[in-house]
Amino acid sequence: MPPSSNSSSTEGYDLLLRLLLGVLAVVVPLSHLAWLTGNITAYLNGTGWAPYQPTNSLLHPDQVWPHVGETSLLIGARIVPVLLFLALGTAGGVLWVRYKNRGGGRKKVTDMAKARDIEPLMAKAITDKARSLRPSLKDAKHIAARDTGILLGNLQGSRHEVRMGFEDVAVAIMAPRSGKTTSLAIPSMLNAPGPVLLTSNKAAGDAFTTVYEGRAAAGTVWTMDPQQIAHAPRVMWWNPLASAKTLDGAGRLAGHFLAASVDASQQGDFWSKAGSNILSQLLLAAALDERPITDMMQWLAFPADRTPLDILRDHGFAAVATQLKGTVEGPPETRDGIYETARQYAAALLNAEIAAWVTPQKDVPEFRPADFVTSADTLFLLSKDGGGGASALIAACADSVMRAATAQAERVGGRLDPPMLAILDEAANVCKISDLPDLYSHLGSRGIIPITILQSYRQGQKVWGDAGMDAMWSASTVKVIGSGIDDPDFADKLSRLIGDHDVETISASHSESGKSTSVSMRQERILPADAIRALPKGTALCFATGMRAAMLDLRPWYREPGAEELSAASARASKAITDRAVAKHAPTQADFGKAA
Repeated sequence: MPPSSNSSSTEGYDLLLRLLLGVLAVVVPLSHLAWLTGNITAYLNGTGWAPYQPTNSLLHPDQVWPHVGETSLLIGARIVPVLLFLALGTAGGVLWVRYKNRGGGRKKVTDMAKARDIEPLMAKAITDKARSLRPSLKDAKHIAARDTGILLGNLQGSRHEVRMGFEDVAVAIMAPRSGKTTSLAIPSMLNAPGPVLLTSNKAAGDAFTTVYEGRAAAGTVWTMDPQQIAHAPRVMWWNPLASAKTLDGAGRLAGHFLAASVDASQQGDFWSKAGSNILSQLLLAAALDERPITDMMQWLAFPADRTPLDILRDHGFAAVATQLKGTVEGPPETRDGIYETARQYAAALLNAEIAAWVTPQKDVPEFRPADFVTSADTLFLLSKDGGGGASALIAACADSVMRAATAQAERVGGRLDPPMLAILDEAANVCKISDLPDLYSHLGSRGIIPITILQSYRQGQKVWGDAGMDAMWSASTVKVIGSGIDDPDFADKLSRLIGDHDVETISASHSESGKSTSVSMRQERILPADAIRALPKGTALCFATGMRAAMLDLRPWYREPGAEELSAASARASKAITDRAVAKHAPTQADFGKAA
């Protein structure tokens, strides 16, 4: 027989076998349904139960139940079984589609981490870890989930909750409207057992309004809003010079002004470093003499003023005074350039409304970081993008809180209990702490849990430089990557971290002896770069130290129990912001008089 005829015969046999299997898949369940429903019909008609005869029940129901009426058998043994078969088939098809396409049309990615691969982030392990980390929970019979760790989401396609523990530090890289606030910041703040710090550049309709009432029920809510994003009344003030009475402390405070004004790539040039040095020396003098920070602006305006020199010498900082004197008495063009640079860095303090938040205020309580870290209070730090010196004050306040938390942890045995949560949202815009990558290496071990939220990896590189961002990425024990990653290099880096898997390749060939198939294995990326770029909203990748990458289904707050109450609270807080804005900008009687 010619090879073509042999091949056609083989394919014909395959088609016949498939057809036979299809017929059996219909006939077998349908006949059993006919026997079952026919017996039920016979029972309802007062006739006994027939023996097991599925084939006859389908083909000759009148022989199986001779005493049942023809119409009853037509309905009970013919029509009803067909309808049941169609209903069961439809239900099975729907369940299969949901299984294969779970999560509102999101395709489940295979070969990602299973529950056993990320067991340390699962409920049992994270609860056991919480007992060992928090002495207050050691003897508790039952521990609430909120006390064990921070919910990141569910393992894709399952009900397994994935949580980061209270010794982890995290970086989240998520584009706008990818769930970074609704699924990460807000739920973690609402469920935090201890003090909470949030930096943000938005108020209405964001984390500020959503969690305000909930956090107010836990403790005092402090709001530092120097640029009036939320039009918050000034019911607090904070002294940035409280931690600037040492040369290191003053240098850190000056560094915040530098970082808020200059990108990491430019912070090493002569003028930037010189301007930062002058700021640190003048800040140190103001702190030692317990003056308001605004006195520094007067000294910057008049370099010949000897007051800071005298203060530094009187407090034993003769070497610093000598350095300051050398700059003041140096070549006029160099001195003027250095001082002008320093003036630009601290220019926000010229704004009386901004300066009022960081200078003593009568009848207004002072925010003290040392007290805050031992409470269940909340601190909102709000600043506009590109806020310059104003964002420097935000970064300085956040830094002072984390340093106060570190000092408190050392006093109580090394770790805060309950831990402090620091959500640094829009960190690259409003909270540029220059050595944040270095802080990541030890904050988690102190019970201080930072979650730095960025819109892209490059955004972090712009603020902390390539080495700094790489250091933060490496030090983060948990990394969350959401949708909207458009950087091809970063997407490819993530794809390589996820790894490869073996894929079967089946090839068919025809010969004189018939058809033959062969199977070979090749490796492919589990999640190629284009798939990472196309991650649907509502999903995220989770990289945890020492574990395989996992795909998560995010859990936005508005899909959780109590969402209606939170929505109402957010609406009330947003309306309060609107009312304050309207009242602030409403025309006064004097304005009408001028217009007339």
